[in-house]
Amino acid sequence: MPIFEYRGLNKQGKNVKGLIDAENIRVARSKIKKDKIYIVDIKDKTKAARKNTNKKSNLNKNVDVQDLSLMTRQLAVLIKAGVPLVDSLGAVSDQIENPILSNIMAEIKTTVNEGGSLNKAMAKYPKVFDKIFVSMCEAGEMSGTLDMILLRLAEFTEAQNELNAKIRSAMLYPVLMMIVSLLLLAGIFIFIIPKMVTIFDSSPDLTLEWYTLMIIDISGFIVNYWWLILIFSFIGSFTFKSWKNTKSGERQWDLVRLKIPVIGKIIRMIAVSRFTRTLATLLTGGVPMLNSMSIVRNVVANEVLAEAIDNARDNISEGESIAAPLKKSGEFPPLVIHMISIGEKTGELENMLSQVSDAYDFQVKNSVEGMTSLLGPLMLLFMGGVIGVIVFAVMMPMFQLSSLGG
Repeated sequence: MPIFEYRGLNKQGKNVKGLIDAENIRVARSKIKKDKIYIVDIKDKTKAARKNTNKKSNLNKNVDVQDLSLMTRQLAVLIKAGVPLVDSLGAVSDQIENPILSNIMAEIKTTVNEGGSLNKAMAKYPKVFDKIFVSMCEAGEMSGTLDMILLRLAEFTEAQNELNAKIRSAMLYPVLMMIVSLLLLAGIFIFIIPKMVTIFDSSPDLTLEWYTLMIIDISGFIVNYWWLILIFSFIGSFTFKSWKNTKSGERQWDLVRLKIPVIGKIIRMIAVSRFTRTLATLLTGGVPMLNSMSIVRNVVANEVLAEAIDNARDNISEGESIAAPLKKSGEFPPLVIHMISIGEKTGELENMLSQVSDAYDFQVKNSVEGMTSLLGPLMLLFMGGVIGVIVFAVMMPMFQLSSLGG
C-alpha cells in the first residue's frame, strides 16, 4: 500500500506533518481531513523511495554506518516497547535524517505491511543490509527475539565502526607525511635541480662527480619524461589490479600481506577480531553454526584465512570440532584456538569468542598506535637522509665553483 507524506495545519493553527497509508492520494486526503487537518502539501513517499532506491550509487554513498546503527537501535527500542513492527518501521522512516535510508525503510514498511518478512525486505538492498544483518534479522523473526537481535546488531556495527575509525585515524598522519614528502622531492627534482644544472653548465672547467650526475639524470628524466612515468604507473596499477582480482592472484596477494613484517601481524589481528566478533554475534543471535561460518568467511577479507574457515565449516558438517582445522591451517594464533576449544567443551563458545575479539581489538589499537608512532620518526629520518644526499650532491659542485672563481 502506498505511503503518503503530508504537511498541514490542525484546528489550533499549528503546523503538523506525518505519514499515512492509503490506496491512493484521494483516499489519503479524505483520511487526513477526518482528523480535522487542513492539507498544505501531500506527496507519495513510496514513489519517491522507489525513484531513489533504483539509483544504486545512492544506496552506497549516502548510507553511513552511524545512520544504519542509529536506525537499528531505534527500531529495537520501539519493538521492545511493544510497538507493532509496521508502525515501528514507519516511525524510524520518519525520524531518520538520511533521505536514502529513510526511503528504504519506507519501502521495507510497505513490503512488511503487505505480508512480507522483514529479512526478505531488507535482502532487496544488499549494499545497505549485508548478509550478517539479514541473517540475524531472520533468526530474530523466527525466534521472536527481534528486539534483542537488533540491539546486538547495533552494538556490533558500532564496535566495527569504532575499530575502523581508530585504524583510519592512526594511519592518517603517516599517509599525510608520505604525500608531503613525495611532493617535496618532486619540487626539488622539477624546479630546483634544473636551475642548478644551468649554473653548472655555465662553467666548462667544472668536473661533476658521479653522484651529482646521477641526481641530474634523475631530475632530467622526471622533467622530460613525466608522461612516461604516468603511463607506466597506470599500466602497472591496472596490471596489478587485474592480477589481484583473479582467484589465484587474490590468494597470493593475501598471503604476501600476512607475511609483511609488523603490518602482516596487524592485518592478521584485525581479521581474527572480525572473525571472532562476527561469529559470536551470529551465534548469539540464533543463526545456525554452518550458516554463520558461511557468512563469517567473507568478513575476514583474506582468502588464506577464509580457506581455513571453509575447512572448519566442512569439519563441523561432519560432526567434528571447529578448533582442529583452524589449528591445522596454522593461520590462527594459538590463543584463539585454545579459547575456541574451551568454548566448545564448556558450551560457552559465544562468550569465549567475544573475549577473544575484545582482546584483539585492544591489541590492534595498541599495535597500530605503536607502529604509527615509529613511522613518523622513521619517515623523517628517511626524508632527511634523501634530501641530505641531494643537497650534498648539489652543494659540492657549488663549492668547486667558488674555488675556481677564487
